[in-house]
Amino acid sequence: MYPFSTRSTLLLGAGLTALLSAPVHAQDDIPADLATTAQEEPNSNDIIVTARRRSESAQDIPLAVSVIDAKQLDETGAFNVNRLQQLAPTLQFYSSNPRNTAVNIRGLGVPFGLTSDGFEQGVGIYVDDVYYSRVASATFDFLDVAQIEVLRGPQGTLYGKNTTAGAINITTNQPSFDFEGRAELSLGNYEFRQARLAISGPLSERVAARVAFSGTSRRGTIRNVTTGEDIQSLDNLGVRAQVLWEATDNLKITLVGDYNKQDANCCGSVFVRTAPTQRPLNRQFAALAAAQNYAPPSTNPFDRLSDLDSQLNAGNVIAGASLRLVWDIGPGTFTSVSAWRYWDWKPENDRDFTGLSIVALSQNPSQQDQFTQEFRYAYTGDTIDFVVGAFAFDQRIDTQGTEAHGINSSRWTIAPANPLSNDPSVLNGLTARNTQLLESTSLALFGQLSWKVTDAFTIQPGVRLNYDRKKGFYERRVFTGTGTELTGRETDARSRAQLAVFQPQVSAPEDTDWNLTYDLTLSYELAPDVLAYGTYAKSFKTIGINQNGLPTDASGQPIAAAGSIRPEKVDHFEIGLKTQFWDRRATLNLAAFRTDIRDYQATVINGEFGVLRGFLANADKVRSQGIEVDFSVRPSERFTAYASGAYTDAKYVRFVDAPCPPELSGGTTAGPGQTPSAPGTPGGISPANCDISGQRLPGVSKWAFSFGAEGNLPTTFLGKPGQVYLGYDGSYRSDFSSNPSPSAFTNVEGYHLSNFRLGFRADDGLNLFAWVRNAFDENYFEQLFVGPGSTGLIAGLPGDPRTWGATASITF
Repeated sequence: MYPFSTRSTLLLGAGLTALLSAPVHAQDDIPADLATTAQEEPNSNDIIVTARRRSESAQDIPLAVSVIDAKQLDETGAFNVNRLQQLAPTLQFYSSNPRNTAVNIRGLGVPFGLTSDGFEQGVGIYVDDVYYSRVASATFDFLDVAQIEVLRGPQGTLYGKNTTAGAINITTNQPSFDFEGRAELSLGNYEFRQARLAISGPLSERVAARVAFSGTSRRGTIRNVTTGEDIQSLDNLGVRAQVLWEATDNLKITLVGDYNKQDANCCGSVFVRTAPTQRPLNRQFAALAAAQNYAPPSTNPFDRLSDLDSQLNAGNVIAGASLRLVWDIGPGTFTSVSAWRYWDWKPENDRDFTGLSIVALSQNPSQQDQFTQEFRYAYTGDTIDFVVGAFAFDQRIDTQGTEAHGINSSRWTIAPANPLSNDPSVLNGLTARNTQLLESTSLALFGQLSWKVTDAFTIQPGVRLNYDRKKGFYERRVFTGTGTELTGRETDARSRAQLAVFQPQVSAPEDTDWNLTYDLTLSYELAPDVLAYGTYAKSFKTIGINQNGLPTDASGQPIAAAGSIRPEKVDHFEIGLKTQFWDRRATLNLAAFRTDIRDYQATVINGEFGVLRGFLANADKVRSQGIEVDFSVRPSERFTAYASGAYTDAKYVRFVDAPCPPELSGGTTAGPGQTPSAPGTPGGISPANCDISGQRLPGVSKWAFSFGAEGNLPTTFLGKPGQVYLGYDGSYRSDFSSNPSPSAFTNVEGYHLSNFRLGFRADDGLNLFAWVRNAFDENYFEQLFVGPGSTGLIAGLPGDPRTWGATASITF
């Protein structure tokens, strides 16, 4: 399961032993053209960022941004986006597997639920200016990262790909002309092993290189009693290589290649509870399970026991190459970034969430190729700064899906009154094979101007012109267990029972769209180190297409008009205040925002077993509004503390034809003049749709906080001068909905996590510390899932239990 573990542990152990006795030196700053690390200017706590495509203090930009440097990432164990959200309360991350991953900011970004290739991400992920379109990249380890900036609000007039909710801007350490490096080894319970190594140095007077490696493994935290294996494991490998050529004093060219692989025994779930639905009682979970003498291994989800009988796999590879050219031309800088990205996804899932062979096979392997080209020119003058750019994006995604039913499916899926429910051969081996293709092209011109009207007052307008084209193809072919292909026109009872599960379908949706968007920011320096700003942004999220098949009408025919969904139309308002005081030892930033989205792109979930489990539709309007506070203080070099909080009120303003929650699903669909039954009425009448206007958006807590502190004392250890330190990092999130339509049965309770570390940090770069995460062993869920078929089954994914270990690192 963990092919890298033993080799890398021996390698890093030997390397660390050698390095402990070697002379070491502080790591040099990265090159000036990418000076984005958390550098401290003399006598200040300024953080330098490139959120506006130029290096400047985070306190000087009229933008809500959270900055996490490499030191904080390393010592808090935030080695991927999932753990990053514990440090950035406005960030939400949810993942049932790498493909079905959501990264949202302020509750906005992508619809909650199963992912479709047919829509765009609302939160952009950028690594060294390269746009990563596959959100699966958020599940991989950070690799040789210098700094991460979490930008809140629309980012379309400065970034190549338009994003409506924000961006995660990741900067890696760059090649240097002085030999330097860093090695790190971590060991912990659950057989946790993590090794990281980075080395950089000159190849000639004008050429430098940097190579980085990261490997993480951990056995799973859930025991599968059927297979005897531990699931939800970690098994990540990553390699990144860079070559920098300083062709002239004002021209730098960097070639980058990276390869990242996951091979985890993932992704499963545990039984949580059952919810009463409007199905007849003999078709709800308790009766269906009893009919096949089935019981889950435990009704306590925090026993962390599962009995999933299908093979699980979350294997995937993300790789790519880029060429970055930075050319200083007079008062400005021209930048060109050419990139290719690749994603190979090989999943195996258990989509019935039980130990019965109902859905015996569920997988949609995909291969994606992405090409991007960005040209950008940034000018800096006495009163005028501006950035203008052009961006091109082209991708192709091929998917070959298979879903097959098993020997227990007939009794579970077909109504007990139908004699065919007692014949396992009716649905056993019934298979849907899906072929999907998506071709997507995006072209854009963008720019932003900063006009310093006075030394204190700045006007900053921006504009973006965008063209998008999407073309899709979907074909589903259906085969019986004997290999006979169904056409959908069969009339015999056996075939109709099979076609009630899978219907053949062919669709080829396509669409194009133009969008012109703009923003305007006014900022005023009220006093030294006090900046007030206000922003209005008119933004959009581009068209989407239903790439996983189309919903059908009453006759079973695909609804062609549902092939394309309208773009989101975004109106964003924000005001903020950025302050530093106490001789810049303390920072306090405030932001208040309101984002209104018309034609919000939502996921509509189909409760039945078929491959078409969800499709995209437009909700009339949603709104997210709130207040954010970020505070940090460093009264001396012996103590630092921080606290960040977010109040987010995110809700559907109007969504009258939404999918219904489980307690209103599964009954006879209400016809004209019929009144739906009360929630949870067995054999009741279910509404065709539900009006969830005024209810909250899924996946976002109303209250979220991050807080922590570290104190240190000077000491000598192993003959090395340095400091002993004690650090604490905590986070809290209030309850949130884990279903697109809120339900009392899919509400995740709020939780608080506490992490501690105790260690020694030498002046020469050695760092040794012990850590414990989720120190009080809090029981909490990352997600809850509604089981298929409206049986009332609720499954879930528990968050990590208490973990502990130790880390040794050295910078040289």
